[in-house]
Amino acid sequence: MPELPSQVAVKPEPGLRRVLTLWDLVFYGIVLIQPIAPVPLYGVAQKLSDGHFALIILIAMFAMMITAVSYGRMAALYPAAGSAYTYVGKGLNPHLGFLAGWAMFLDYLLQPLISTVWIATALHERYLPRVSFSIWAAIIATAITLLNLRGIRSSARTNKFLLFFMFGVIGVFVVLALRYLFYGQGWSGLFSLQPFYDPQTFNSHRVWTATSFAALTYIGFDGVTTLSEEVENPKRNVLLATVLVCVFTGVLGGFEVYLGQRVWPNWHTFPNLVTAFMDICQRVGGVFLFNAMGLILILAALGSGITGGLGAARLLYGMGRDNVLPRRIFGHISRSTGAPSHNILLIGFLSFVGAVVLNHIGDAYEHAGELLNFGAFLAFMGVNLATFWQFTVAADSKYKRRVLSDIILPLTGFVFCALIWWNLNSLAKTIGGIWFALGLIYAAVKTRGFRAGPVMIDFTES
Repeated sequence: MPELPSQVAVKPEPGLRRVLTLWDLVFYGIVLIQPIAPVPLYGVAQKLSDGHFALIILIAMFAMMITAVSYGRMAALYPAAGSAYTYVGKGLNPHLGFLAGWAMFLDYLLQPLISTVWIATALHERYLPRVSFSIWAAIIATAITLLNLRGIRSSARTNKFLLFFMFGVIGVFVVLALRYLFYGQGWSGLFSLQPFYDPQTFNSHRVWTATSFAALTYIGFDGVTTLSEEVENPKRNVLLATVLVCVFTGVLGGFEVYLGQRVWPNWHTFPNLVTAFMDICQRVGGVFLFNAMGLILILAALGSGITGGLGAARLLYGMGRDNVLPRRIFGHISRSTGAPSHNILLIGFLSFVGAVVLNHIGDAYEHAGELLNFGAFLAFMGVNLATFWQFTVAADSKYKRRVLSDIILPLTGFVFCALIWWNLNSLAKTIGGIWFALGLIYAAVKTRGFRAGPVMIDFTES
């Protein structure tokens, strides 16, 4: 006798299991940010701050820690992919959420560009100067594009190996730098307030301007919140993990920068600002440490470029598939590799052209980094404001509001992020402003003057 429909055993639908611990999240965040995060920024940040990189990395850490608290609290409420896009859209307004997503989208587009700029600069300036920057940019952009077209992605094992290699090189640098300073200057060489405050060169405006660039050190910490559906006790652990990742990055990065400033106090004498930390490594560890640091920086930048390029291509595919963008172009998938090939080619072309144009303008790495921060800090401001609104204005009447965590912290985070964003250079604000205006116009047209629901951006594609 056949079973009745009500008697049929129903298998539970598969879902994400909450198996990740706090330290799993912290490790994941460190992998995302990387322990050498401030190293590529070193020379440019020293120039912008006039020798106060150690100070500005701590100022940026303060702003990021508060913002991390906001991310953690919103992740507990809305455990979904999309991060700032989701939190602002659900915590404030769907249209503002779209604009936050639009700003985030700019960061995805810029990641392979900034990687191309750094690698091309390093290879041209320090290894094979006879090959022009433009040719190196073409080679790097092509390599990233071909790897993504073939569907080659770094494995977890590769990422762990690279991470431990980074820690190894940084460890060697720390030991040799301490030895160099102690044997050269004694205890006075190891301990100094000059990296944090030099009365001869300190300028508050330059410090704030430089902080907007130094904040690149922390970009990626919010990636921890995308795992909130797989975490044990997410309300506690996601918040703690995001804060701990920011603290770890700031303390380790600040120590690296401090030693660099003590070893080579005068930034004016660097052969090249973009590769300045490699020269510091050579001063304390010779050619071996110079090349070891150069190798991990190039590999890290290449990995970021591949991941960022594929993420941007998949976001474009999601928007094409959903008819947000023309489906025929952006919704195309290669039958042989399953990769969004048209989008990957477009991202590669934009990375090459952008690198050449920024290099022609001058200070290519600085401009690319600050432009990336334009979108990132708009999103950070939105998350802080959404946290304040969600827990203070829109909270249920039965919810007992807490002045420090619900009002003071998110508003302080908003103000600090706004100050950092406001002090971005004029080129970043101009190009970023044009991008944001295009998003605003697009949203207004698609929603008939914001009367209909906004277009959705599927960040799960990234």
